[in-house]
Amino acid sequence: MGDATPASPEEPVLVRVERSVAVITLNRPRVLNAVNRPMAHGYAKALRAADADPRVRGIVVTGAGRGFCSGADMAVFNGTPDEMRSFMVPREEMPHHALRLSKPVVAAVNGPVAGIGFAYMMGSDIRFAAKGATMSTVFPRLGLVAEYGLSWLLPRLIGGARAMELLLSGRTIEAEEALRIGLVHRVSEPGEVLSDALDYTADLVANCAPSSLAVIKEQVYADLERPFEAALDDAISRMNASFGNPDLAEAIAARKEKRPPAFADPKPTSQA
Repeated sequence: MGDATPASPEEPVLVRVERSVAVITLNRPRVLNAVNRPMAHGYAKALRAADADPRVRGIVVTGAGRGFCSGADMAVFNGTPDEMRSFMVPREEMPHHALRLSKPVVAAVNGPVAGIGFAYMMGSDIRFAAKGATMSTVFPRLGLVAEYGLSWLLPRLIGGARAMELLLSGRTIEAEEALRIGLVHRVSEPGEVLSDALDYTADLVANCAPSSLAVIKEQVYADLERPFEAALDDAISRMNASFGNPDLAEAIAARKEKRPPAFADPKPTSQA
């Protein structure tokens, strides 16, 4: 399959399921997938639906056309301050919501990323980028602040010094530098980033228990905020519980029988 998800002019967000992976595509290619309210709402709704769907074990997010997400639609900034404030989405629809899903979210960054698009990218657990894809926080160059909790998240993911420089400068970097500083995990050839991300995610969810993925994701983000001893206490409690997990017995049996594991489907989650 290629990188392009068939575009529909009617829908700002497209979803398909392939190999137990929901592929969510931001679909406003004529404006490099700039975010308006319908897109923000549609993206949050698609994430919730994918997390609640027992057919889905992982999620890949990408953009239609030649961009991932160029930020907020500039038409937003033509209004009054009150009109701009009305663009603010509810807390449960903000980019960090993806971090709270039970399933792994992988970004396939196929082109330019800025502003809220940068926050969408960082709200993914794992990030692939096409060679030459550009990325910018951009906020200070628009007279804005570090938005959507990036001043908390970015230092925890790439370190305080690097986060400070990217947030203060708003400069544009390319995928190769992003890889070097830990902003993305892998750089793909142009035109291959979506297929690479999908292959990775499909392999991940085929070989790892959904129950384990959900708990590990919860552990990592929760442990960003607590001391080691608290994290260790939580890990010990979860370890003891995991020894009774049917997925453990299935994994051991599969290894003995030299076959792929047949892990239980993920438990449905609420879309509320």
